[in-house]
Amino acid sequence: MRQWLLALMASLGLGTVGVAADPWLTFEGTKGPGWGKHVVLISGDEEYRSEEALPMLAKILSSRHGFKCTVLFAIDPKDGTVAPNVPDNIPGLEALKTADLMVVFLRYRTLPDEQFQHIAVYLDAGKPVVGLRTSTHAFKPGTKGQFAKYNSNAFGKQVLGETWVNHHGHHGKEGTRGVFTDAGKTHPILRGVAPGSVFGTSDVYTVNLPLVSSAETLVLGEVTETLKPDSKAVAGKKNDPMMPVAWTKTYGDEGKLGRVFTTTMGASQDCEFEGTRRMIVNACFWAAGLEEKIPAVTDVTYVGDFKATRFQFRKDAEWKPGKFPADYAK
Repeated sequence: MRQWLLALMASLGLGTVGVAADPWLTFEGTKGPGWGKHVVLISGDEEYRSEEALPMLAKILSSRHGFKCTVLFAIDPKDGTVAPNVPDNIPGLEALKTADLMVVFLRYRTLPDEQFQHIAVYLDAGKPVVGLRTSTHAFKPGTKGQFAKYNSNAFGKQVLGETWVNHHGHHGKEGTRGVFTDAGKTHPILRGVAPGSVFGTSDVYTVNLPLVSSAETLVLGEVTETLKPDSKAVAGKKNDPMMPVAWTKTYGDEGKLGRVFTTTMGASQDCEFEGTRRMIVNACFWAAGLEEKIPAVTDVTYVGDFKATRFQFRKDAEWKPGKFPADYAK
């Protein structure tokens, strides 16, 4: 079975992928500008289908651009299925020991110290981070113990640049259209990203302005009347001023400052829009120090099929029988 699945992955252009009993995925990558760089993508949110978005992005990064990618999941320890509603178990975080970039899409995780220590060591070293959507509140508020400095508010504010504040757009009713700032128009992360092509059906988050001094806003979020990309902008104060939805910053101590790209977009449905995918993939290049290798127009064509599930919270029973990590390698 394993050899058959490996052959299938190769025929689909997926590179070599670990599919045995591992509760994670590893895409070894192919020749490309990212060759030699290891990206660890960590999923674990209950609403926006990070377990769909991150494997899809990993396949693009590995097959199209050569990065080795490891994708981690929230796992039900009882049966090994992917279980976003399990907040305290993400196996495989030791992969961060060799990571050149950590991509996080988490929400209110309560990881045990033996797992969280790998994230803490990575962050203490000032290594680069890309944070998507709910990662502004990746860890549960009030976390105690030796890693309390990285609880929700601290990680969001100190590393990514903002924590959870509120929904600015009408959740589930109003979408997000990206509007480039002057800085964004010339930034490598938006190279080849067509104006108006960054869109998402997830709404704009509230951001406390101004952002921290090290932040540079690249994209503002225009609140749209509907979830259609050709929708009109909402009139009134929701777009005056518009909230930042994508920015860069640094974190850490002098001498080991880490690059950070944060976007409050990134739901699996958001990633169905080519401009949004391209922005995130370009951000991985930039965060990993490869901005000079970002193509004029980055190839973000899906590897295999991809159809996002509509974002919503689901009860535990709705995840049974669940999928295994290998199901997201197809």
